[in-house]
Amino acid sequence: MKTIRTNVDLGLMLVRLALGTVFVMHGWQKLSVIGLAGVAGFLTTLGIPVPSVSAALLIAAELGGGLLMLAGLFARPAGLILAFNMVVAASTVHLKNGFFLPNGYEFTFTLFLASLAIAAAGAGRYSVDALFGRRPATEEIAAPRGRIAA
Repeated sequence: MKTIRTNVDLGLMLVRLALGTVFVMHGWQKLSVIGLAGVAGFLTTLGIPVPSVSAALLIAAELGGGLLMLAGLFARPAGLILAFNMVVAASTVHLKNGFFLPNGYEFTFTLFLASLAIAAAGAGRYSVDALFGRRPATEEIAAPRGRIAA
């Protein structure tokens, strides 16, 4: 049982590292390359309400949520925020372009499900959440005790 839990915790850490890296890089690109005004301008073309505020929230979600995911700090709420971010991205930009990249929704779909996985399972043992005593979902699963009927 300990090996299974260790493998699950390692898997959660690897998913968090992948998600965190992707979201930090996209948030950083929006902040440092495109800029707040550029992101707000793009959101205006999509009909997103209050584009300046939405742009700041988008950048904060990607950059901040990605950093939280990398650390495994507040990983469950960060996962929900990032999943919501991908729902908005898919519904406003990618769904109309079909499944496949470069413009389809396959990447947002993958990020959405991986973010939901962390939201559901938690950050795992190798995280700041675990250091603060937030129990990973893998500890909450208990094997049945007692005798097994023949």
